[in-house]
Amino acid sequence: MSKFFQFIGNIRSGFSNYLATQLHTISAETLGWLAVILIHGATMPTLLAILTGLSDRTPSVDIIMLMWGGLVLLFGRAVVLKDTLNIVTIGAGFIIQAVLMAMILFK
Repeated sequence: MSKFFQFIGNIRSGFSNYLATQLHTISAETLGWLAVILIHGATMPTLLAILTGLSDRTPSVDIIMLMWGGLVLLFGRAVVLKDTLNIVTIGAGFIIQAVLMAMILFK
């Protein structure tokens, strides 16, 4: 019976060690991904509504410029840190938004 409790103790200490050393890294990465997705997604409903003709009101330029400025800074951070995943994610978001804006402009 003591080997069983020792086994459970080893599992518990391994799990708590994992949480103590890795959880903050995983959480920080997850929050970074969510931030990039939310910033890119903030203008998508408006752009899609304009494309489909449901609305003719564009988002204000200052909001778009501040959001894109923040994304450029996040992109620069990813380049400096050589974070390929964020470089690809932010770059793809820029391309998608640019295509949507071009479709609206040249409609």
